[in-house]
Amino acid sequence: MGNEKPKPKMGFTIIKDDPTDGHKGFGIGSLSLENVSPVIIDVEEEIATIEIGAMHARSPLERGIRFLPTREESANGKPYWLIWVTIDYKEDGPYYSGVTACEMVIDRSIRRGYKNFVDHMNRMDRSMKGKIMVDNMDDTSKRVLADFLKEHNEEMWNRSNPELHDGLRV
Repeated sequence: MGNEKPKPKMGFTIIKDDPTDGHKGFGIGSLSLENVSPVIIDVEEEIATIEIGAMHARSPLERGIRFLPTREESANGKPYWLIWVTIDYKEDGPYYSGVTACEMVIDRSIRRGYKNFVDHMNRMDRSMKGKIMVDNMDDTSKRVLADFLKEHNEEMWNRSNPELHDGLRV
């Protein structure tokens, strides 16, 4: 009993499956986020990681950073990509159905950063709708993302739409 840690409390409730389950009360019009995962790419280190905390702008990378609407105030910051990856199912199994990329810059030395919150939310929505939007990424980051998705699950990569493969080809 002495070594047990209390369960961390979630700041948001993620609604699974049919949020209304047939009734017409709370949850109408809510989106299911159960098949969306945020992936963060460190552009300089060429590393991609799944960061579930980024779903609510609470990844370790984002904590303690005050995001500003202009790039200039964090001009010396480090570049990152926040990628929204949505998984859907076909007859032959799951695949990466929606993949969208959002720019992010973080300057740890001044605890400031840049990201366009509206763009991040719109791109998450587009990923959930099966859109592929990666043309704004640099070639190195495209390669890092393609390698990450293949290594994470090559079968899902192979079942994905050719548009994703073409969009990440460098």
